[in-house]
Amino acid sequence: MMNTMLIDNLKERDFTAEFHFAASRSGGPGGQNVNKVNTKVELRFIVSDSILLSDQEKQLIREKLANKINLEGELIIVSQTERSQLKNKVQAIERFYQLIAFALTPRKKRKPTRPTRASKERRLDSKRKQAEKKSNRRFLN
Repeated sequence: MMNTMLIDNLKERDFTAEFHFAASRSGGPGGQNVNKVNTKVELRFIVSDSILLSDQEKQLIREKLANKINLEGELIIVSQTERSQLKNKVQAIERFYQLIAFALTPRKKRKPTRPTRASKERRLDSKRKQAEKKSNRRFLN
């Protein structure tokens, strides 16, 4: 739920002016069109040039999405599952907002917990069984 609110908040900023699209031929389904129509869509977004993101947000995106950002600082999203270029474009934009929302979602702080009595007993029981198994091997040789 928190993530959908963040996605809606991001969509209000309207990043479309900062997107760069490229279309090319896609593999997969398409019948006779597959070799003629450019349906694969590549969305490129230059993180450092964005005027809609704060410096802190840019840094978070660079850290969390480092494997999707190339050396020029472009976030690249490719969509080629649909037969229509328009559907692939919409899918790439939706994926962009999901990725940005993921990158900007703060991590929950870990609450330290203690092992329960039952889990301690299970662990010790398995150690006892393992030790017994190994000690039985000694007497067989």
